[in-house]
Amino acid sequence: MEPKVANHSLPAAKAAKKPAKLKTIAALIRKDWQLYSLLVLPIMYLLIFKYGPMIGNVIAFRRFMPGGSIYGEKWVGLHYFNMFIHDPAFWNVFKNTLLLGALSLLFTFPVPIIFALLLNEVKSKRFKKFVQTASYLPHFLSIVIVAGMILQLTSVNGSINSLAEFFNGERIHFMQRAEWFRAIYISSEIWQGMGWGAILYLAALTTIDESLYEAARIDGANRWKQTLFVTIPGILPTIVTLLILNMGAFLAVGFEKILLLYNPVIYETADVISTYLYRVGLVSNNFSYATAIGLFESVIGLILVFSVNAISRRLTDRSLW
Repeated sequence: MEPKVANHSLPAAKAAKKPAKLKTIAALIRKDWQLYSLLVLPIMYLLIFKYGPMIGNVIAFRRFMPGGSIYGEKWVGLHYFNMFIHDPAFWNVFKNTLLLGALSLLFTFPVPIIFALLLNEVKSKRFKKFVQTASYLPHFLSIVIVAGMILQLTSVNGSINSLAEFFNGERIHFMQRAEWFRAIYISSEIWQGMGWGAILYLAALTTIDESLYEAARIDGANRWKQTLFVTIPGILPTIVTLLILNMGAFLAVGFEKILLLYNPVIYETADVISTYLYRVGLVSNNFSYATAIGLFESVIGLILVFSVNAISRRLTDRSLW
C-alpha cells in the first residue's frame, strides 16, 4: 500500500482566495467609485451620531456628576439598574409603554396594509392619486402642528365636543381624563402614518405577476380569494420585513408627540419610558439613572428583533438574516 500523503495545498488555496476576494472588492470600488463615494456621508453620520454616543452608555455603570468626566466619576456597577427595578414609577411607565406599543402594533401596523389593498382595487386613476396625496400629507406636518390640532379638536370648545353636543352628548375634557389618552394617541398615529406607510406596500403590489391573477380568475377565484391567495402572499416579504423592523422600535413610542400632548393629570396612562427619561435625566439631572433605563429599553428592543426574526424564519421561511 502506498503511504498517504497529506494535502498541504488546501490551506494555501484558501489563503490565495482571500487576497483574490480583496482584489475583486478593490476593483469594484475603483470601477464605481462615484457611487461608493455617496456612502461616505451616511457612514460618517452613523459613526458620529449613532455609534459614537454609544460610548456614553458607560455612565449607566458609573456615577456621573455634572462638571466632571463625561465617563463618570465612580464605578457603581448595577446600582442604577437596581434603582429602577425597585422604582414603582418606572414600572408604571413601562406598563404604559408596553400597552401603547402593543396598541400601535395592533392598529397602526395593519391599517397601511389594508389601505394599500383598497387603493389597489381603485380603477379611477384620478381618484386614486387624489386619495394617495391626501393621505400622504399628514406625514409631512410638524409634530408641533399635529399636537396643536389634536389639542384644539379635543378641547372643551373644540370640534369633537361641539359635534357631540349637536347630537345631545356631553362635553368632555378629553386631555384631562387619563382613560381617553390612548385612544386619542393611537387615532392620531393612524391618521398621520396611514398614507405614508402604504407606499412600500403599493410598490410591492406592482411586482406581483399579472399572470397569477389571470390563473386565479380562470380557476374561478373572486376578488376576495385573489387578494387572499395571490396579493397577500405577494407582499408577505415586505410585511415580514417591516414587522421585524417595527419590533425594534416597539418600546420607542413617539416621544415628541406624547411630550407635547400629556400633562401631570394624565400621567397615569400617558407617561412612557421616553418621557420619564426626559424628566429624570434632563430635568432632574440624574443622567446615570436615565442612561441605565435607556440601556435596558435598548436591550429589550434588540431581544425583540432577534426573537421575531427567528420566529418569522421558522414559520414563514422569511427573515432579515
